[in-house]
This record gives sequence, structure tokens and C-alpha cells, in this order.
Amino acid sequence: MQPDFQVYSSSTGALAGDRNKVLRNTYILLALTMVPTVIGAMIGMATGGIILQHPIMASLLMLSAVIGLQFAIAANRNSSLGVVLLLGMTFILGWWLGPLLNVALKLRNGPQLVGIAAAGTGGILVVMSLIATTTKRDFSFMGKFLMVGMVVLLLASLANMFFQMPALALTISALVVVVFSMFLLHDVSRIVNGGETNYIMAATGVYLSLFNIFVNLLQLLMAFGGERD
Repeated sequence: MQPDFQVYSSSTGALAGDRNKVLRNTYILLALTMVPTVIGAMIGMATGGIILQHPIMASLLMLSAVIGLQFAIAANRNSSLGVVLLLGMTFILGWWLGPLLNVALKLRNGPQLVGIAAAGTGGILVVMSLIATTTKRDFSFMGKFLMVGMVVLLLASLANMFFQMPALALTISALVVVVFSMFLLHDVSRIVNGGETNYIMAATGVYLSLFNIFVNLLQLLMAFGGERD
């Protein structure tokens, strides 16, 4: 019985090592995505007038580009091209974020709000990662429900581009923070439990969740705590 136990322990240890490697590489790649995001945001802040002049068209083009890049990343998940495509997607999202940062920074407490939104997003990532890694519970069952929720929120956001209802916009932002926080828990749990073995795909999912949490958290902070002149 002892040899069998040794083989089992060895394979289990190797499996755990592989999962830790995927998680580690995911976080490293996430850190790398911050570079094109910041560069894109700086360019977006300088050229944000294009987006503000045609917000609906710009948002639809951005959404189409991001969805297309997600398919391209999935198709190249096992090559370095997948990393390049992911970095390109983060640059586009950073550029789209620029005008929002411009609006936020015009507030008297704008820099503080941006900092709070960033810290809050990081805090949510830490909490969800701790839950997933310490409990080792499989949260993949939430995937279908979260996907439905994301589609509903996306359609509601697109509709509100035309209706321009502030109360609906705030409700959507609050729900987006909740849904994508759960997506973080879902995605990290899949890595920990072996459901996701590709760090490029894992980083893509986690990045999109973080981006959506930050954007909508900042919008909520601006609405409820923004100090205007």
C-alpha cells in the first residue's frame, strides 16, 4: 500500500504545483497588463474628445473590438500571440477609460476618488482570491448565472445610452460591481480547482472583471461623493 500512496501523493503534489503555477502566471500577466492600460488611458485623456463627441458609436466600436479580441485571444491561448492580443485589448480599454478619468479629475476630490476606486478594486480582488484559495470550494456552478446577469446588464447599459436615466445608470453600476466581483471569485476558483489551466485565458477573465469593477465603482463614487466647484 505504501508505494501506491507515494504515487498518489506525488501526482497530487504535481497537480497542486501546476495550479499554483497557473495562478502565479495569471497574476504576473495581470501586472503586465497595467502598462498598456495606463498608456492607453493617458492617450485617451489627451484624445477623449473623439469619444465624447460620439459616445454611443465609440462605445459600440469599443465593445465590438473587445469581443473580437477575446475570440482572437481564445484562438491563440497557447502561443505568445495570445499575450500580445491581450495587451492590445487592455490598451484599447485604457484608451476608452481616458475620458472618464478626465471627468473624475475635474472634481475637487477627483484624485482621491480615483485612488479609492483603485484601492477598492484591489481590495475586492484580494478578498475574492482569499476566499477561493482558502476555502478551495468550487464556485464554477455560478458561471451560467453570472453570464446571464452580465448579458442583462450589458443590454440595460446599451438601452440607457438612449434613455439617459441617472437612477438606472447608478443601479446598473452597483449591480456590475456585484456581478463582476462574483466573476472574480468564479474565475480564481476555477484556477485553484483546475477548471482553468491556461493563464492567458485566466488573466483575460480576471482583467475584464477588474476593469468593470473599477469603472463602475468610480462612477458610483463620482455620483455620491464627487465635490464639484
